[in-house]
Amino acid sequence: MGELLRSRLEAIRSPAITAVRGRGLLNAIVVRPDGDKDANALCLALMHAGLLAKPTQAHIIRLAPPLVISSQQVEQAAQIIEGEVRKLFD
Repeated sequence: MGELLRSRLEAIRSPAITAVRGRGLLNAIVVRPDGDKDANALCLALMHAGLLAKPTQAHIIRLAPPLVISSQQVEQAAQIIEGEVRKLFD
């Protein structure tokens, strides 16, 4: 599931995402802050969309889904992330 999550996140084409990294289901998205649009702002937007993530710095978001996550849930999470990235940064 971790590889699926990373591949879906890497497929998001946005100048706001500079890197996706991780191992297994523990992953991180590196964002390019733009004024008040940073990792924290994106995490708040994700929360309002129903997805919890943790900003670890102004430019890094940590994703740690449950080990029992299904591929359908990974797809849903990736869609939420892509949508919120586009709303906030594009």
